[in-house]
Amino acid sequence: MLYIIIPVFNRWRYTRECLESLRQQTSQAFRTVVVDDGSTDETAAALARDYPAVEVVTGDGNLFWTAGVNLGIRRALALGATRVLTLNNDVVAAPDFVAQMLAAAAAHPTAVLGALEFDAATGEAIYGGERLDFRTNTRTDLLQELPTGQRTGLHPVTYLPGRGLLIPQAVIEKIGLFDEKRLPHYLADFDYTSVARRAGFPVYCNYAAQLSTYPEESGQTLTRQHRSVKGYYQHLFGIRGGGNMVNFTHFALKNCPGPYLPYFLLNGYARRIVGYFLH
Repeated sequence: MLYIIIPVFNRWRYTRECLESLRQQTSQAFRTVVVDDGSTDETAAALARDYPAVEVVTGDGNLFWTAGVNLGIRRALALGATRVLTLNNDVVAAPDFVAQMLAAAAAHPTAVLGALEFDAATGEAIYGGERLDFRTNTRTDLLQELPTGQRTGLHPVTYLPGRGLLIPQAVIEKIGLFDEKRLPHYLADFDYTSVARRAGFPVYCNYAAQLSTYPEESGQTLTRQHRSVKGYYQHLFGIRGGGNMVNFTHFALKNCPGPYLPYFLLNGYARRIVGYFLH
């Protein structure tokens, strides 16, 4: 049984839109767990009133993404999940999203699967997975490689984001849950899927499974909208900082092959130090 895990903190209008897209799925062979991490808006009341079939797990406001997702996964496994799918609340699933994910999972039962993403405002494809060369710390964007007519099927990638990530139970049994201790927010998803790949599980972006996202709502984008000394510090060291140096170090130590590690670290530090001002 597939369980969809959605961590939320406020922003009910996005959560409602996400849940409505799940209601419209052509396949209803799933259940939904929302991890409400201490929302102070109408989230709790609206979930109870409008979505009684949704399993709600609550936190105290200090879970952040990784611990929130782990809490939801533990609940799903206790309820009998054989697959889990992590989904951000600010995404809208195409009507056949679940059906396409389940079809790919049936054909590749040990694979970790991600989705093709589109900008909800423009309809433009914005994320189709990437491959990372640890030797040079350079990334290949699959969307730039593939002509529009070839954006179909499964494509092997180095890692995947957690915005629409299907994980088989076999992966959890072998490598455990997300690393909430060392990666409480950013990079936990890339780390987890990279670890899964190194443990022998295929990692694919499934171009048949499609999501619409709001890229301007990401924490990294919001942090950079109003640049300041405080924002720069948060970028490099805050839990929600997209350039968090400590998180990057943990990711590198866990995933980069030893011979390439010194350059990968130095290059990554330099990118983060200057990247705040370049985007």
